[in-house]
Amino acid sequence: MSSAQDILIVEDEPKLAALLAEYLQAAGFTARVLGDGNAVVPEVRSRPPALLLLDLMLPGRDGLAICRELRGFTQLPIIMVTARVEEIDRLLGLELGADDYICKPFSPREVVARVKAVLRRQGGGGAVQGGPVAGLNIEPQAWRAELDGHKLDLTPVEFRLLETLAAHPGRVFSRAALLERIYADHRVVSDRTVDSHVKNLRRKLGEAAPERELLHSVYGVGYRLEE
Repeated sequence: MSSAQDILIVEDEPKLAALLAEYLQAAGFTARVLGDGNAVVPEVRSRPPALLLLDLMLPGRDGLAICRELRGFTQLPIIMVTARVEEIDRLLGLELGADDYICKPFSPREVVARVKAVLRRQGGGGAVQGGPVAGLNIEPQAWRAELDGHKLDLTPVEFRLLETLAAHPGRVFSRAALLERIYADHRVVSDRTVDSHVKNLRRKLGEAAPERELLHSVYGVGYRLEE
């Protein structure tokens, strides 16, 4: 197996770390685990992984400090994991350079999906652009999206919604599938909440490109993004 598929899990709860490793390995990745924050930077320097799953609260050194130091010498994809809701705004602000965040408690399947999504973006140069949706440019690390040269003023949920749909142009996503991807904290919300976000996103896309219809409803199924 290629080293490009190697995931470093930094988590001090052994059972959770083992569970994540098991799910990642079942998805075709290799996985190694560290439980001490002080060991992370030396490990990354000596054996750079394809992606780092970094818990916020660690013995020895916390995830925020680790992320800051890593960004001083590497653009390694980093997904922060936190149980502290008050930190989410800082993580979403991307001032630390994290590529994504996940809130505990979470589904291991969602973690695998996020890992795949971040690696897919990295493989595409960190932006989703061109292809079947011409003129659409999404820059996850900068939390910025443009359509036909016009900046899209999106909420975090709308951004994640657009990013999910744009990663698979033409694919129809059910409301349940979209909810799984756009709410990192797995809060309980109505399926109709997605309809509201889609409506707002469609309006903003329409304002940027009035002559184009990109976001389509598929009656009784869900939504898709395509020209």
